[in-house]
Amino acid sequence: MSSNPNPSPTQRLNLVASVINRLRLVVRLLRDPRVPLYLKLVPFASLLYVVLPIDVVPDVIPLLGQLDDVGIVVLAVEAFIMMSPQHVVQEHLADIEASAQNAADGTVIDGEWHRVNRDR
Repeated sequence: MSSNPNPSPTQRLNLVASVINRLRLVVRLLRDPRVPLYLKLVPFASLLYVVLPIDVVPDVIPLLGQLDDVGIVVLAVEAFIMMSPQHVVQEHLADIEASAQNAADGTVIDGEWHRVNRDR
């Protein structure tokens, strides 16, 4: 099984949309009172790991230092979602997917724009 080294623009867009939807889910779960407070500390603990100078792999090592930070945040986010009450997670996922479907069904947001000339 080989992976495509050059993903198509559609694949890249799907990846970006997936990451954005995951972050939207986390924000919704953090705001939901049905998710216990101790679980809400998990994503913040990962962010604390990122900003503290103590690291498993020091940030001065190019690429690896940043990858461990990203890995910790991703693991914390996924653990937070998995440990949250699943009926709450499913409810928020359904809302996120419904809003994405509504955006994809051709709904147009009308607006006006004008060019600002900054030379004046």
